[in-house]
Amino acid sequence: MDTDHYPISELVADVKRVCAQAEDERQILSNVRPLARRAALSKASWLEPRMYSADAGQGFGVHLIHEEPDHTVAVLALSWLPNRGAPPHDHGTWAVVAGVDGPEKNEFFERADDRSRPGHAELKKIGEKVCGVGDVVALPKGTIHSVWNETDGVTLSLHIYGKHINFTGRSQFDLKKRTETPFIVKMQS
Repeated sequence: MDTDHYPISELVADVKRVCAQAEDERQILSNVRPLARRAALSKASWLEPRMYSADAGQGFGVHLIHEEPDHTVAVLALSWLPNRGAPPHDHGTWAVVAGVDGPEKNEFFERADDRSRPGHAELKKIGEKVCGVGDVVALPKGTIHSVWNETDGVTLSLHIYGKHINFTGRSQFDLKKRTETPFIVKMQS
């Protein structure tokens, strides 16, 4: 296996094959993890300087690399501004994230409320993991996490989703206000 050359077209073909052959989400996540790592470590095959740009208001940049016509198997590069990140959120689909350049802190949460009040959410932190270059985090559908770049430089990660995140009806959460609201990200051009 050539870890220096793994173009996105091969990654996508491999992910589609995994999804077609898998019996469940757990198997998809298990089989996509090494593919994400391989792609992250062979960034010379796909990384472009523009992928380091980010939206200052949002705190991060979202760069679409590939998306199927029905929005499935979406591959994105996310750039994270220094000392910025994303609030707790879910994805509305499974996700596999691999570190490409620099460490990113992920904090994981679970719902502590009974979900009976629309727009209300109470979260409890259940763990954290710092992902560096080549590290992979697999997130089953329903996982809630936040991402934070604690460095003084822009960091970058590769994200593979079962469906493009702006088409899943996903949520973001405000820990202090105890709210749940829709989470649509701005895409970089």
